[in-house]
Amino acid sequence: MLKPNLAEVPVGPGSYQFKDEHGRIIYVGKAANLRSRVASYFVDPALLHTRTAAMIAAAHELTWIEVNSEVAALLLEYNLIKQHRPRFNVRLRDDKSYPFLAVTVDEEWPRAVVMRGRKRKGTKYFGPFAHAWAIRDTLDALLRTFPVRTCSPAKFRQHERLGRPCLLFHIEKCAGPCVREVAAETYSDHVQGLIRFLGGDTDGIRDDLAELMVAASKEERFEDAARLRDRLGAIDRALERQVMVGERGDDFDVVALCDSDLEASVHVFYARKGRVLGNNGYVIDKSEPLGSSELMRRILVDLYADEPALGWPKEVMVSIEPDELVACEELLSEYRGSHVEIRVPQRGDRRELMATVMKNAKDALIRHKMRRASDHNSRSRALSELQDVLGLNQAPLRIECFDMAHLHGTDYVGSMVVLEDGLPLKREYRKFNVTSVAGNDDYAAMREVLTRRLSAYVAERDAPAEERRAKPSKFAYPPQLLLVDGGKGQLGVAVEVVRELGLEDEINVASIAKRFEEVFVPDQSDAVRIPRGSDALFMLQVIRDEAHRFANTFHRERRSRRMKASELDGIKGCGPARRERLLKELGGIAGVRDADLEQLRALTWLPSEVADAVHQRFHPAQ
Repeated sequence: MLKPNLAEVPVGPGSYQFKDEHGRIIYVGKAANLRSRVASYFVDPALLHTRTAAMIAAAHELTWIEVNSEVAALLLEYNLIKQHRPRFNVRLRDDKSYPFLAVTVDEEWPRAVVMRGRKRKGTKYFGPFAHAWAIRDTLDALLRTFPVRTCSPAKFRQHERLGRPCLLFHIEKCAGPCVREVAAETYSDHVQGLIRFLGGDTDGIRDDLAELMVAASKEERFEDAARLRDRLGAIDRALERQVMVGERGDDFDVVALCDSDLEASVHVFYARKGRVLGNNGYVIDKSEPLGSSELMRRILVDLYADEPALGWPKEVMVSIEPDELVACEELLSEYRGSHVEIRVPQRGDRRELMATVMKNAKDALIRHKMRRASDHNSRSRALSELQDVLGLNQAPLRIECFDMAHLHGTDYVGSMVVLEDGLPLKREYRKFNVTSVAGNDDYAAMREVLTRRLSAYVAERDAPAEERRAKPSKFAYPPQLLLVDGGKGQLGVAVEVVRELGLEDEINVASIAKRFEEVFVPDQSDAVRIPRGSDALFMLQVIRDEAHRFANTFHRERRSRRMKASELDGIKGCGPARRERLLKELGGIAGVRDADLEQLRALTWLPSEVADAVHQRFHPAQ
C-alpha cells in the first residue's frame, strides 16, 4: 500500500487498523503515539519481520481512532480484535475445552451442572477445572450440604408431572424442588451457600454450619445436629480437594507464558481466599511478531476485559513483566474498582507456584506440538512439502539437525538429533564434546562436529562386511536431509564438509535461521519460501528446537560437572567417588564450602586427613 501522509496521523494514543482491498480489517494495533508507530511500518520491507512485511503487502488502507489515554487504547484494541478477528493478530484459543461448574441462577429452581464451551448469560461459572471428574467429585461432596438439583429441565418436568422425586432426593442430595418438598426461600439459601463456597468463602460457610450444629445440640435436636455434622464433614472433604497456596484473604491469579517462534502457551491458576479454585490453558498462534512482554500485555487484556468466572483478582502474578505495565494495572484496577497489582514473583511460595504454572504452560506447548507431530497425515504432508520446496529427489525420511552450545567459548558442545518418518528417534541422538576449537568460533565447532559424524559414516560404510557385522554401528545411516541451526555461514560450513567427504550426491543440506524462520539451501542466495503455518515449516522448527534443547542440556551438564569438580580437584585422598558422595551429602559445592571442620570430621566414611585437606582448601588461613 502507499505510504499515508504522516502529517495527518495524530500524535496521541489510539488504535490503528490496516484493511485489505475489500475493506476487511486484517490487523489492529495500538500505540501511545500513533504517528510514530504508523511510520515504523513504512520502511524498507527487508528490514521488517516477514509476517509484518506480509501484512503490509496485503493492506490497502490505513485508518485510526484516537483516544484520550493509553488505557482506553488498550481496551479499544481488544474490542476491535474481538469484533473483527483480524487474520494478522494473535488470538487466545483454548488448548482444549475446559469444564466449568455452572449454577443456572436465572432459572426458577437453579441447578448445578458441568458445562463446557461458550458461556451464556444468567449462569454463574466456577473454574475452569482440569478434569470433569474433579468437578463431579467436588459437587458430589457439596450436595449433602447444599442439596440443589443437578437434573436436566426435561427430567425436572417429568418428576414434576409424576408427583414423586428421584433417587437423589431420597439419599439427601437434592431438596426435591420438583415436588415442592422445599420452600423457595430455603432453596435459595442452598443455592447462595453453594455459590459462596465455590467463590472461596469457605470459612464463613463452615462457621455458620458449626454454629447451627452447636445450637441444635444445645436445644437437644440431635437429629438436626447430626445432619449438620454430616454436612460439615462434607464441606471438609471438599476443602481437602482444594490446594492451599496462600493466606486466607489472598485473591490472586498466576499467569505463565511459554513462548516459541510461531506459537505460545499460556496457563492460568485462579486462587481465591488462598485456595486454587481453577486453572485454564491457551495456545496462541503468533500471527504477528510480538515480543514476550508485548504478548503478555495482550494476554492480560484478553483475559480480564470480560469479567472472569471468579471475578477480578487483587493481584496478578506473571512470568514476565508486561509491556506498558502501568496502563495494564490501571485497566484492571478500573474493572475491579480497586487497585490491582501486576508483578513477577521473586521469592518464596509465590515463586514456587509460578514455577508450577510455568511447567503446565511448557507441558501444554509440548503436547500441542507433539499432537501435531504425531499425526501421520500431517507428517506425510510435511515430508512431501519439504521434498517439493527444497527440491529434493526424494522425501527426507531421515533428517538430522545439528546445533552448538557454549558459554563465551568455554565448554563447547554439539548436538545431533534425528527425525525418522517425521518422529524423534531418541536412541539415535548424539552428543559431541568440541575439542579443537579455541575461543568463540561456531563455524569451526560446526565443522568439527559434522566432520566427525560424517567421517564415522564413511568409515562404517566402507568397512568390510565382516567388520560391520561384528561391531555395532553408531552412524550406519546417512541423513537424506542434513539441517544446521543458523544462517548462510553455517550452511556454507556444512556444504564444505559434505563435499570434502564426497557425499554431495548422497546428502542434501539446508539451514534454518531462527530470527525470521528462513530456510537456506546451497547455490541459492535468497531464502526458500516455506508457507507460514505449513506442516513442512513446523517439522523443521520441531527438530531445530529439539537440537537446541539437547545441546543446551548437555552444555549445562558439562559445565556443572566442571565447576563442581574444579574446586575439589587435586585434594589428596579425595577421588571421584568421595567427591560425589561429599557433594551429595553436604548439598553441593556450596555446602562443602560452608562446612566447618567438625562437620567434615563427623563423616565416618571420610578419613580425618582428607577432611582436614578439604577444609584447608576452602579455609586456607585457619
